[in-house]
Amino acid sequence: MKVFIIDDSIVVSKRLKSMLEGIENLDIVGDAQNAVEALEKIKTNKPDLVISDLRMPGGSGFEVLDKLKKEFPSIVVIILTNYPEPHYEKKCIELGANYFLDKSNDFEKVVEIITQMMKSES
Repeated sequence: MKVFIIDDSIVVSKRLKSMLEGIENLDIVGDAQNAVEALEKIKTNKPDLVISDLRMPGGSGFEVLDKLKKEFPSIVVIILTNYPEPHYEKKCIELGANYFLDKSNDFEKVVEIITQMMKSES
């Protein structure tokens, strides 16, 4: 499974990478800190899964999610945000997000979700 991370926080990005690097058959194929860079790199790296924040420079996670799902509808998207308001969650689900997680409470669930996805694929 190829994973791409979008977050303007280097700390969050590093934490995600360290959590995921031990998962067998998983490759982190890239990361980005802003919307424009993310969309360019995703086109090149063709990940199976994207973990994205909502707030970032150069656009929002909503814009990235919308463009991503229109161009690559099969990519699984996990939104991981500090803004878990219900109206944000509703909008993300409407735009095609597969999961909507709160960074404060659900960070560890990222590994669970990915592990479960990999089990169901094999």
